[in-house]
Amino acid sequence: MVRDPSLQPVPGTSVRSLKRNRPRSVARQVFLLQVAIVVLLTAGAVLALVLQSRHDVERDAVARSVAVAETFAHSPGLHVALQAPDPSRILQPLTEKTRKVAGVDFLVVMDTEGKRYTHPLPDRIGKRFVGTIGPSLAGQVHTESVDGPLGKEIQAVVPVFDPEGEVEALVSAGLTVENVTGVVDRQLPVILGASAAALGLATVGAALISRRLDRQTHGLGPLEMTRMYEHHDAVLHTVREGVLIVDGGGRLLLANDEAKRLLKLPSDAEGQHLREVPGLDRNVADLLLSGREATDEVHEAGDRLLVINQRRTRPRGRPEEGTAVTIRDSTEMRVLSARAEAARKRLRLLYDAGVGVGTTLDVERTAQELADVAVPRFADFVTVDLAESVLHGDEPTAASPDLRRTAVSGVRDDSPLYPLGRLIDFLPSTPQARGLGSGRAEVIVDLADAPGWHAQDPPRAQAIVDYGIHSLITAPLKTSGGVLGVVNFWRSRKPEPFDDEDLSLAEELVARAAVTIDNARRYTREHALAVTLQRSLLPRDLPEQSAVEVAHYYLPAQSGVGGDWFDVIPLAGSRVALVVGDVVGHGLHAAATMGRLRTAVLNFSSLDLPPDELLGHLDDLVQYIDQSREGGDGDGGLLGATCLYAVYDAVTQRCTVARAGHVPPALVRPDGTVEIPELPAGAPLGLGGFPFEAAELDLGEGTQLVLYTDGLIEDRTRDIDEGLDLLRSALGQAGDRPEETCRAILKELLPVRPRDDVALLVARTSALAPDRIAEWEVPFEPSAVGEMRAAALAKLEEWGLDALSFGTELVLSELVTNAIRHGAAPVRVRLLYDRMLTCEVFDGSSTSPHLRYATTLDEGGRGLFLVAQLSRRWGARYTPDGKVIWSEQTLPGPEDA
Repeated sequence: MVRDPSLQPVPGTSVRSLKRNRPRSVARQVFLLQVAIVVLLTAGAVLALVLQSRHDVERDAVARSVAVAETFAHSPGLHVALQAPDPSRILQPLTEKTRKVAGVDFLVVMDTEGKRYTHPLPDRIGKRFVGTIGPSLAGQVHTESVDGPLGKEIQAVVPVFDPEGEVEALVSAGLTVENVTGVVDRQLPVILGASAAALGLATVGAALISRRLDRQTHGLGPLEMTRMYEHHDAVLHTVREGVLIVDGGGRLLLANDEAKRLLKLPSDAEGQHLREVPGLDRNVADLLLSGREATDEVHEAGDRLLVINQRRTRPRGRPEEGTAVTIRDSTEMRVLSARAEAARKRLRLLYDAGVGVGTTLDVERTAQELADVAVPRFADFVTVDLAESVLHGDEPTAASPDLRRTAVSGVRDDSPLYPLGRLIDFLPSTPQARGLGSGRAEVIVDLADAPGWHAQDPPRAQAIVDYGIHSLITAPLKTSGGVLGVVNFWRSRKPEPFDDEDLSLAEELVARAAVTIDNARRYTREHALAVTLQRSLLPRDLPEQSAVEVAHYYLPAQSGVGGDWFDVIPLAGSRVALVVGDVVGHGLHAAATMGRLRTAVLNFSSLDLPPDELLGHLDDLVQYIDQSREGGDGDGGLLGATCLYAVYDAVTQRCTVARAGHVPPALVRPDGTVEIPELPAGAPLGLGGFPFEAAELDLGEGTQLVLYTDGLIEDRTRDIDEGLDLLRSALGQAGDRPEETCRAILKELLPVRPRDDVALLVARTSALAPDRIAEWEVPFEPSAVGEMRAAALAKLEEWGLDALSFGTELVLSELVTNAIRHGAAPVRVRLLYDRMLTCEVFDGSSTSPHLRYATTLDEGGRGLFLVAQLSRRWGARYTPDGKVIWSEQTLPGPEDA
């Protein structure tokens, strides 16, 4: 077919250039044609409506005339009126009244000869009726249009029958044509107005359609559109990109030459359903039929790699509206894409390793995370072998080549590789041993042809090869301190062996993991040192004493040991000191500080200081430690610590308590009442300048005193008030024994993963029996010493402690003599028969006794020396009224009785 040269595509033409020289656009032509059609249709509609209206009005006039005439003809009194001497006198008023009510112009009653009895015009009465009466005389209803007295009339004539059925008169009713046409004339403006409105709406609609068509056609005329079509058709079939148009039913509407070439479509493919097109790849057909949007999706079609973009033909269209598809051939980029995908997978693996390896500070767990992240994306089996010293947190050494299999991961569980936990001594010929020595990774392409590796364990090596494992990469875990171990990557399912790119990836992966494993190793070492230090500083076995029955519990924080501690310190006079403290922080520094504070408390308690004074000295010590840290190599910052110190006296059953910023204790009375006493809080240790205040509590025998640190009641999920409420609830269900109380508290309050140390100390009070207490008032005169010795000896004999009589006699003599000679009144003596025999001498002086070593020529100064020699221990403590010098003697054993 030869095309018109004027219609051929013009290079460089565009819609904008074609619009400048158009005679008349398609939209304008369509608009004018639509307006002409609308005008013709409207005129025809108006004419049809007028004719139809006239016909309807005339038909209505005839029907009304017939109805009125028949109604009047059958009225009951008409026969009587017709028989009257003067029917007109009777009927004229009735007909006029009926005519007006019925809405007709005339109602005439006549005899069978046509002579009128009634008429709207009285002068017409008695004259002959104008019209045809023959059909009505024959008994029929007759309608007609005549020129009557009122003008052009439409009338109906009906017969009036007598009782015998004979026609005795006629009735005619009708309307004038003038009134009938008046009705049509009144309807005509409505018809014309509606027609004009319809014409306007149709014109506006045509204008809107033309405007939209003008936008869609860019104002082009038929010639320009034809040229554009030819131009686009030429471009569509010459472009080096496949183009497809598919309708909503899956039928191929358009396929350009490039699309047919890429998809190997036949020439008659257009118009066929995609499932019926021969040669179309099934995966591509599924994509085209799905109707979903696709952006640069890569699909294989035969030996080609196609990049497909698919969009619906309308942005808001439904699937049945079809899709437009473009296809590019990227077969030559297959290799490049494969390499890019491999690089992406390697980067993803390294990223996942950075995120997933080292989530904990546990060496074995970190090694297992390394093995798990590489299987199966990089290797089918991964084993991690670490030096024994590394597992214990020590630096790696070259002296011990033995490695322990620390982590194993694989696609199957039945591999013949060395099992988890196996201690392995790699021979020098193995790649693992070479990597340990050189620090370089090594790849074994074919394990079946690796005699050096086979020499390690020939039977196992053959089993590994028979299992299907054929290639190996061994990479040492290197750090600045040395080689921690080796990581082995094994391949079995993929037939290709490891290559140099895999070796580089393995080195990078292992290098990152080595840092996390070394961090875990350092933490393991520090944690072990901290635990060792803490265990050495905390009390292992509580000392024997009879004042309280004790149960205790200690749990370090999940993140490491801290600075919480507790202590039970026996004091003279059947008394005991109970201590609970907390140093802020975790690790070696907190544990070491805790040890220093615990030692200080032990030393201060040996001086028998009151609780408030002891906390004052401890506060000074903490300030000194802070100053030493700030001036030395410490990490700076204030040291935070709290402490609660309580002294219980089994003789008086009173407890003196002071606390420095610590949580208050809890009491469980013998009757089960739970109480948290209000005690002066005091400032935390180390602030300085704040005095501490002690409070006394009356603790009857069997009362349980509960001391604890804030790690027990505080947690991430609750505050301190909620923790105290839980403590009250747990104590309300506690048993009588401290061990039962301790278990009840831990069951209710112990966190699953404590973020702080937990220290708990439960003490059940005892009371020294009154028959084991002897007390005397001593007169303030030297002669009272002898009487005091005699009374004491009698008491010892009563207690069955005759073996201690000699020593007790000397001790009392010296202490009472010193009190009378160097002290002040009043003087009292008290003997306590407990685990020890305690001799106490009270006086009103606050002078401190000192032990002297007298020379040979000295006459005095040997009293306290004798007391020290005869006593297990001795000392002095101060009271508000003076001081007490006390001495303890060990009770005689069965062999001494």
